[in-house]
Amino acid sequence: MAFLLGFLIAFAIGVTGVGAGTITAPLLILALGLPPEVAVGTALLFGFLVKIPAGGVYLLKGEVDDRALFRLLLGGVPGVLLGSLLLAQLKGAKDLVLLLVGLTVVLSAGLGLWRSFKGLPQGKERPHLLPPAAFGIGLEVGFSSAGAGALGTLLLFHATRLSPQKVVGTDLLFGLVLALLGGGVHLYFGQVDPGLLLALASGGVAGGLLGALFATRLPKEPLRVALLLWLLFIGSQLIYRGVAHG
Repeated sequence: MAFLLGFLIAFAIGVTGVGAGTITAPLLILALGLPPEVAVGTALLFGFLVKIPAGGVYLLKGEVDDRALFRLLLGGVPGVLLGSLLLAQLKGAKDLVLLLVGLTVVLSAGLGLWRSFKGLPQGKERPHLLPPAAFGIGLEVGFSSAGAGALGTLLLFHATRLSPQKVVGTDLLFGLVLALLGGGVHLYFGQVDPGLLLALASGGVAGGLLGALFATRLPKEPLRVALLLWLLFIGSQLIYRGVAHG
């Protein structure tokens, strides 16, 4: 089951670009019944592993802006560490974590749909916005594993004039670092299932490769929209559980 789940998640990432954290943690909670904090920690490290190949490609092609990445990490690193530590202190507040993860998934999916239907505005140079905004994104990622992809991309389009390729590459590297650091904190506190992570990653390697091969042949945008709509449903289910059992 975990191998298949990892395969499907990574395939979806390869085809649609939807972030690993947004998909993985909710499915681990709803499909496998993992405690929210363990689901978040496992999802972070899974996201790190399955995004390494793509991150390496963008880095080798020079599609990463060093200055923007530095400013993002300036705020994002302390944010993700704080968010991960916060979740570690809320182990007993399962319903609150379910609610917050659900809200994050709904927000991220909603932003993704907005980008699909409305497009992204032309950015202006606002480098001073990157560190404080990245702090908020890091906080969210550490707490829920979701948000780095959708929120980071929107931030870069809003605050820089980078090309779309560099936005994707820079945000991907930003998300990789956050996932590694946040996942490391969760691992330290015992909030990662190593066996499940291995099974997910094994399926994820195959799924990611197949997704990359199909990415240029499948209608990417309709699939992306369908997946985002499905994520809205998944997020709403998490919110319902958090509220109904709270």
